[in-house]
Amino acid sequence: MSLESQNVTDYPNTNTIFMVWKLNDVPQLKDVFQELCALVLNLNNSVFNRFPGSRASCVMGIGFEAWKKLSLPTPMPKELANFEEIIGIKHTAVSTPGDLHFHLRADNQSVIFDMGIEISKLLSSVAESILEIHGFKYWDARSILGFVDGTENPHGEDRDYFAKIGNEDSQYQGGSYLFVQKYLHNMDAWKSLSTEDQEKVIGRSKENDIEMSDEVKPSNSHIALANVEGENGEELKIVRDNMPFGNPSKNEFGTYFISYASTFTTTKKMLTHMFIGDPPGNYDRILDFSTAVTGTLFFVPTRNMLDEFSG
Repeated sequence: MSLESQNVTDYPNTNTIFMVWKLNDVPQLKDVFQELCALVLNLNNSVFNRFPGSRASCVMGIGFEAWKKLSLPTPMPKELANFEEIIGIKHTAVSTPGDLHFHLRADNQSVIFDMGIEISKLLSSVAESILEIHGFKYWDARSILGFVDGTENPHGEDRDYFAKIGNEDSQYQGGSYLFVQKYLHNMDAWKSLSTEDQEKVIGRSKENDIEMSDEVKPSNSHIALANVEGENGEELKIVRDNMPFGNPSKNEFGTYFISYASTFTTTKKMLTHMFIGDPPGNYDRILDFSTAVTGTLFFVPTRNMLDEFSG
């Protein structure tokens, strides 16, 4: 039987809902989880048939504690664990709880709204919603900071290579490590910078999204620290699907960072560079304006595994 991954390599969409749920220890939990796995498969099949051009999908991730609580297969995915916070001299990549993560996306907001309703109806008896964020495409794929986001994303076959587990963990081949962070931006402080100074923080031009040369780009710019290499200088990448969100009346503006990776080691190395610095102390300057208020690691099983979990 061929492996069929969930839609972890789909390109960012126009509308997104992110949901994080905490499971309660109740007798009917495992039965509801079986129904949930079947529902996720059904939702994806349904929207593909009904709205083939909407690029709609529902991706479910499972956290470390949930994997144990639900008695899912052992040994579990090699790098699935509770995310451990990364503490730098000034900023911290916090660790926050989460048992299930849902990434709903579509061109049509109505589609993901209805998917969210169905998931919530099923889970409400056994779980608590601890985070829900409605993201949207901002102009030409820019963050609310005004810069294009995701330029370094891999394309084509590279998306599969960097996002999906290979035969190094054959039991979970085709799965993916999902890491998420909710960032809040200090827009007043950000807007106090000149465009030139903002560009130095990011490492790219604001208008045309052109990367600065290595001679000009500051060593603590976001681009300099978020791009990482392996021990032999090979390029390491993750597939990002970040989305802006905001509540203007509450002066709340942010970015929901979401990444899919074949190994969490790559994501962790990127986070370490950002928060601790490379060398230590030379942390990512963007963190002076963007604060991570969540941080959770999940595993995204294949559709084949969801089918098995559904009983």
